Amino acid sequence: MTAKICLVTGASSGIGRAAALELLRAGHIVYGAARRVHMMEAIREAGGHALPMDVTKEEDLQRVVRTILDEHQRIDVLVNNAGATVHGAVEDTPLELARDEFEINVFAPARLTQLVLPQMREQRSGTIVNVSSIGGEIALPLGAWYYASKHALEAFSDTLRQEVEQFGIDVVVIQPGIIKTDFEAGTARQLREISGNGAYRQMTEAMARAVETRPGGDNPASDPEVVATTIRQSVESDRPETRYVVGWQAEELLNLNRSLSDREFDAGVTGRLK
Repeated sequence: MTAKICLVTGASSGIGRAAALELLRAGHIVYGAARRVHMMEAIREAGGHALPMDVTKEEDLQRVVRTILDEHQRIDVLVNNAGATVHGAVEDTPLELARDEFEINVFAPARLTQLVLPQMREQRSGTIVNVSSIGGEIALPLGAWYYASKHALEAFSDTLRQEVEQFGIDVVVIQPGIIKTDFEAGTARQLREISGNGAYRQMTEAMARAVETRPGGDNPASDPEVVATTIRQSVESDRPETRYVVGWQAEELLNLNRSLSDREFDAGVTGRLK
């Protein structure tokens, strides 16, 4: 198998770091990018490269892509994994936080995609992996802007796939379920800060308690390596699936959402938060 030149964003922890290490173990050339460069030492030790990058800064995005192209004259794989989450009732959540959510979860992947596409088109090959969530299809209370951003990322991915297939470029969406990462480490605190004292306090407290008891006990989340393996498989496939559902409760929740009416799904969700 020919080694591929891979750029993985959000590589300092969780799914991003696991994906970078998995791709390195498979023999690929990997550049991990993140703000917290000091947390990518494992990638360096495994033979990869660690680049500082804030996905909200245009100059950072351009610098990272140019660095890779200068060194290898190609980028074969872009894994858009960097993400953020904000939790609170729609009525309470400042729109500034909502805009930040879209900047990181939608516009940053879109801009990186624009930057790597010219070279991918020229070489007539490439894979763009967008790490979404089961939240790209379903929505739960107190996370409207996160779910909206992931829905947007999936629609973006679908259109992109239709546009670039003619150039031999694959677009893949990864839909993780509940994964053991620090991605939602501050969720309970944020929920209480934004909506813990107003009209939605009962629902907020129930959600915060649910987050605090997960993972563990009867709710064992999946390890990031499960998602990383799926990302590697999609990258190495001659014809990858357009979507991969992976991780604890992912298939179950998506199937429920697809099979139940909106009212039935709503009742099942809100009933657990009373």
